[in-house]
Amino acid sequence: MKKKILVMENDQAIIEIVSLILEDEGYEVKALNTESRILDVINEYKPNVIILDIIRPSEAGTLLCLTLKENPKTKHIPVIVFSTHPKVLTALKEVCADDVVPKPFDVAELINAVETQLH
Repeated sequence: MKKKILVMENDQAIIEIVSLILEDEGYEVKALNTESRILDVINEYKPNVIILDIIRPSEAGTLLCLTLKENPKTKHIPVIVFSTHPKVLTALKEVCADDVVPKPFDVAELINAVETQLH
């Protein structure tokens, strides 16, 4: 059975690239371009890993990551954060993210982050 990855990213081009990369690696991918209904989607899809785009280094930007890690139904799911902001990456790794991948991302680094979280 394929491992499931949920990608939450606001840029459709990045969604398509990440989906192709991960599907080529043998993963099943579901993508969202908005946070709306993400908890419902997680409950229905039951992903093994969540890749989450954090746009701004702010409380609002990190709220979803924190919410996922504090929710008993989702706290066990590894969260990999994408961001172009170095401060976000450092802070999120300390606060809630299981791993971080800077944007623009290296394909090998993305695959390694996913594989690390699945094992």
